[in-house]
Amino acid sequence: MLHKAFSVTLTLLVLVSTMSFTVEKHFCGNTLVETAVFTEAKGCGMDMSKFQTTENKKNNCCKNEVEVVKGQDKLKTTAFDDLKYHQQLFFTSYVYSFVNLFEGLSEQIIPHKNYSPPNLVADIQVLDQVFII
Repeated sequence: MLHKAFSVTLTLLVLVSTMSFTVEKHFCGNTLVETAVFTEAKGCGMDMSKFQTTENKKNNCCKNEVEVVKGQDKLKTTAFDDLKYHQQLFFTSYVYSFVNLFEGLSEQIIPHKNYSPPNLVADIQVLDQVFII
């Protein structure tokens, strides 16, 4: 049980460390209004970009901040050709023996499969009063 929990933990650690995501924050003045992960922040409804002119541009109190959290992209990967000869030989023989381990069995022939048992005329154990105790 401990081994499985440790394996799942390491898998999640690798997944989280290699994942990149963005965090968008929308501020109105100095107050944080909304934070969104993976999506765009909707804002507070005071979007003045449609109505902005040169003199009105200074009065806009809303601002958006975008933080990009980059994951690790320099993982060490090893190709089969990068392995030494004895490692390639071991890996190939291991995979070959593992694949052949689960080979299906040949279908067994049951000679009495289509024959039915004889009809019982009388229960002999009850007639002779012989019981297994």
